[in-house]
Amino acid sequence: MTPISPPDPRRAQLRRLKLIALAMLLAMLAGFVISHLQGERGIWAWVSAFCEAAAVGALADWFAVVALFRRPLGLPIPHTAIIPRSKERIADSLALFVRDQFLEPQALLARLQVFDPASRLGSWLADPARSRLLADMARGWALQALDFLDEAAVRRSIQGFVIQQLRRWNAAATAGELLGLLTADNRHQRVLDEGLTRVGQWLDNPSVKQRASELIVRYLQREWPKLASTVNWVKPIDEIGDSLAERMAHAVLAELQQILAEPAHPLRRDYETWLANYIQRLRGDPALAEKIDQIKQQVIDHPAVQEYVQGLWERIHASLRADLSSVDSALAGHLRRSLAAVGQALQDDPSLRQALNQHLMDGAERLTSRLREGVTTHIAQTVKGWDERHLVEQLELSVGRDLQFIRFNGTLVGGLIGLLLHALTVWMHW
Repeated sequence: MTPISPPDPRRAQLRRLKLIALAMLLAMLAGFVISHLQGERGIWAWVSAFCEAAAVGALADWFAVVALFRRPLGLPIPHTAIIPRSKERIADSLALFVRDQFLEPQALLARLQVFDPASRLGSWLADPARSRLLADMARGWALQALDFLDEAAVRRSIQGFVIQQLRRWNAAATAGELLGLLTADNRHQRVLDEGLTRVGQWLDNPSVKQRASELIVRYLQREWPKLASTVNWVKPIDEIGDSLAERMAHAVLAELQQILAEPAHPLRRDYETWLANYIQRLRGDPALAEKIDQIKQQVIDHPAVQEYVQGLWERIHASLRADLSSVDSALAGHLRRSLAAVGQALQDDPSLRQALNQHLMDGAERLTSRLREGVTTHIAQTVKGWDERHLVEQLELSVGRDLQFIRFNGTLVGGLIGLLLHALTVWMHW
């Protein structure tokens, strides 16, 4: 059921004032008739002059007021019903008035400059309560946005986007670029040094030497059992294995030390040549690029990778929801600190305030220039689209009360003028 709107109090007030104006007119007409019946002698002559002029003034102002909104008595009198007949012109004039008086760019920019929005924004953001309120509002909006999202659609979009980008990715060229960065400033030689150092540390470990000795002994016993028995009769084969492992470790460590000490060692040159050639192949060898791309495609099509990509949104969504649902949200806290920092920076840095104000002024000028004609057209079209009766009714309710006082004043002023003219007539005949 449509609710009934309360009556407009302006309508009752306008009706009451119209009745008062009509009563004053009837009173003046009655006084005029009575004074004529009394012969217009003595005081009745003055009453007749007052009432006659007051009635003329009341009728003239009634005609003027009514002619603004409609045709008096429905008669097709020229230049009446001014507002409904001039609706198009009034709409254009109103639109131009708003444009020139309220949307004039220089006037708006002058007010905006005095307002100093950057300073006010800095003071507002620097208040901890306000920055916290704004961060909490943003946290609530983010939670609502998560609820509005179609998770299935987002999941499909993320999966499609990630897989598409991976398939387009030139893995060989990327590997070539990464290795190129690695070789800059001899970083690859430092990587080699680190690798050789780790190998040396590993070989110098007693447990490694013990495993190497055991491998030597097992190999001798398996491949040359008779030789192993003979050797064991002369000297325990375990001691021979330990000795060989120790000698091999020392030999390898000595070679590693030599490589580490000599920047021009042949192994380093071979490593340099191999790495440069491999980088060149990664960048320009179609066969190697095709082989790497095939490996990449196999990795992308692997069920584990597909499952991982499909679960990205679930993990992101769960993480975001868990954080945003907490009063101590890390994201909200970061936003709150960032807002406070921006506010403090605006308060402390005049150049930053000036730059922000200038950006706002430039943006406001462009926005005002774009909207100025659009708003003007919108106002004009809106007024032109109003129903004439509705337009007249609303205007009459808005200004009709004041117009009835014009009728009151016209009645009284007319009567006073009538008295003045009668007094002048009496004086001239005296």
